[in-house]
Amino acid sequence: MGVVFVNSASLDVTGDSKTTFEAILGGRSTLFALGSALCLFVGSRIPVERLGSARGLWNPVWAIILVIFAGIVLVHVPGIGREVNGASRWITIGPVTFQPSEIAKWGMPLVLAWWCCSRGEKLRTFWGGFVPPIAFAALVAMGIAIEDLGTATLVMLIALIVVVAAGCRWWHAALLAPVAIVGFVGLIIVSPYRVNRIIAYLDPYADSQGIGYHIIQSMGAISGGGVAGRGLGNSVQKFGYLPEGTTDFIYAIICEETGIIGAFLVITLYALLLWCGWLVIGALRETRASVQTPRLAPYSQLVGLGILATIGFQALINILVVTGLAPTKGIALPLLSRGGTGWMLTCLSLGLIMSMDRVLAREDAVEGVAETA
Repeated sequence: MGVVFVNSASLDVTGDSKTTFEAILGGRSTLFALGSALCLFVGSRIPVERLGSARGLWNPVWAIILVIFAGIVLVHVPGIGREVNGASRWITIGPVTFQPSEIAKWGMPLVLAWWCCSRGEKLRTFWGGFVPPIAFAALVAMGIAIEDLGTATLVMLIALIVVVAAGCRWWHAALLAPVAIVGFVGLIIVSPYRVNRIIAYLDPYADSQGIGYHIIQSMGAISGGGVAGRGLGNSVQKFGYLPEGTTDFIYAIICEETGIIGAFLVITLYALLLWCGWLVIGALRETRASVQTPRLAPYSQLVGLGILATIGFQALINILVVTGLAPTKGIALPLLSRGGTGWMLTCLSLGLIMSMDRVLAREDAVEGVAETA
């Protein structure tokens, strides 16, 4: 669906670069989809339990932390960082361009799950258990928030979910709420364009050709689709009316071309994806006592929960923004919005959940043989 609608939303019927079937097959989105399928396979072969058991400098968590902070810094280095639409969110090294905030977002569950599983009973203390992982997540989020407040908010939300699920006291997280609210409001106030987004959310028609233009065009695309849509490829808004139609607002194009039916299908697919992942996490919890490495089951559970929460909340925020139920934020729709880094890292993360499922299947097979014997 991502390949189809990215190509549909970027349809060009004028000039010298007309969209053709051959161009779609060899296009960037198709190549990224193939690369993402490869990442899904690779992720399914990574032994998640070994990530939690590695010790010292051989633990890949340290490499993930290094890459996260390096990406946050390098994005602001002239000649390496790349500015798009007034925001420096990309890194370009030779022919390779990627978004470091994606690495931070998907690496966060691996790092926090490792920390939480290594603390034991100390996790329930404030300074020794709760503060270190949240301080790490806040430091990463602040680096991202300079250019991308939406992703920074998502990173902090996932961090809180993982540490509370790991065993941190919920009231420790509640103590953080006032500080988080003040910081969030402060980051909005110091940025005029963020203030404009709040104003546009409250009343987009007050400046329909200015700050309210984007959300009005998005809602126009959604309402134009009706029940069955205008038909695949027949969107009107994508021809110069709706900005970011292939990325943050691709859901509006899907609604316009496939109507309520397509909109409901997308939400259903996300729900099924999350439900299947949740079944894997639930199975890990039920078989914790019987697996060969029972102390590592919590690590896999936390990693899986972090991945599912990232996908679920990212999709929810994007859909709320596109439908005008939340202020505009630069949050992509997982596996649908155009983007190589996002697609590949999302699939690599989903591959880790598939790896957990393979471990469960292997354990079930062993138990079955034992019962037969």
